[in-house]
Amino acid sequence: MSVRQIANGHWQVMVRKKGYPTQSKVFKKKTDAQMWENEILASMNKGVFTSAKEAERTTLQELLQRYLEECVPALSDPKRESNRVKKLMTRPLALRIVATIRSTDIADFVKERQAEGVSGNTVRLDVAVLSKLFNLARSEWGFESLGNPVENVRRPKVNKGRERRLEEGEEDALLAAASDKLRPCISFALETAMRREEIASLDWSNVDIEKRKALLPKTKNGDQRIVPLSSKAVEILKSLCPRKEGCVFGISADAITQAMEAARKKAGIEDLHFHDLRHEATSRLFERTDLDIMEIRQITGHRSLQMLARYSHLRAERLAERLDGVGRGKAESQ
Repeated sequence: MSVRQIANGHWQVMVRKKGYPTQSKVFKKKTDAQMWENEILASMNKGVFTSAKEAERTTLQELLQRYLEECVPALSDPKRESNRVKKLMTRPLALRIVATIRSTDIADFVKERQAEGVSGNTVRLDVAVLSKLFNLARSEWGFESLGNPVENVRRPKVNKGRERRLEEGEEDALLAAASDKLRPCISFALETAMRREEIASLDWSNVDIEKRKALLPKTKNGDQRIVPLSSKAVEILKSLCPRKEGCVFGISADAITQAMEAARKKAGIEDLHFHDLRHEATSRLFERTDLDIMEIRQITGHRSLQMLARYSHLRAERLAERLDGVGRGKAESQ
């Protein structure tokens, strides 16, 4: 008899079929036990059976730990992904057996994160990790029976990207208030449109002043990029340090953020982040040069033209001058 009542009054099912591992499960009701037995036998007869044993004894936290150890180190930005995974491991959802997690549980998780006040993009990134994890477990870790409960969950809308640009006088005020370490970083960011991490990690071994270029071996996108250097960018580099070895700017990414905040407050400027300088630099490339869009994309390293468009916030007065026939890079208004 494949369905039998055990000591605590529950019903145990044992399904044995040649060519398949024995399947066993306990139910409170006999009807549920019989229904499960019929489903397992039907899937075996159709040749579509997959064992749920692993999924029924593994927690989400255990899968996250495996992902953290086996996959995260190979990513282009392992630190950021590692921090996200570790935070997910502290959530109540992480204690659940993965086979029991349904789309409603993921939807509840999304609502919890939104109630905590995190941005829509942060929630989307959290959910993306979970989706990647379920797919990975099913395709590579032997959890063939495991579905992806994230697939049918509606993601929150991403907040509109920042459009902050430097207003008249803010660049001078910021440079005047900046520390000696930060000042060249600000000027270099405005000349190159490089990211904070790219500037902080730039090494003299990857700078060729004679050929006016800087190699970024590993960018946020995971690709390397060669950044052409304007005459002003070259002047900034030449003014930094007589010893051309080690890190160019001698300041970490976190230190740049802290110094930028201190300079912003000292200058009396509202709501300005270091990353906004990348927006400013990208927009200036469109307004002040005659480079075409593909050339600008190569300089900034945006993976798609859509992303490049998000970083380009052209001033209406510049466009008005273009309407009057003033060429790019020749407009007088600032």
